[in-house]
Amino acid sequence: MVNQKKCLKKNTKTKSVKKIKSKKQTVKKAKEPLRTAKTKEKIIGIVTHYFPKVSAGVVKLKASLAVGDNIKIKGHTTDFTQTVTSMQINHIPIKKAKKGQEIGLLVNSRVRKNDLVYKI
Repeated sequence: MVNQKKCLKKNTKTKSVKKIKSKKQTVKKAKEPLRTAKTKEKIIGIVTHYFPKVSAGVVKLKASLAVGDNIKIKGHTTDFTQTVTSMQINHIPIKKAKKGQEIGLLVNSRVRKNDLVYKI
């Protein structure tokens, strides 16, 4: 009996299951810097909606913005610069907008949700 137990123990030890470890691919979302090194651009907002018939985008501001400022709108398929010519809050034209406000911004090209708005 002792020999049988030893044989059983040996058999269980030799029959080991190999575990295949897969390499976990961690995708880390790159944090967008407040200013880029090349052109000193500063993120001032994010696009939340776009109205194609009037070519206007809704922007949630993280910093102040005024008429006449140069901005750059960059996203997955969007990348253009323009001068701010018209801004509105609740259909009322304004000259300056403060941090935290959601404004309607007249844009030269199509923008998409989550595009970033930089001040140049």
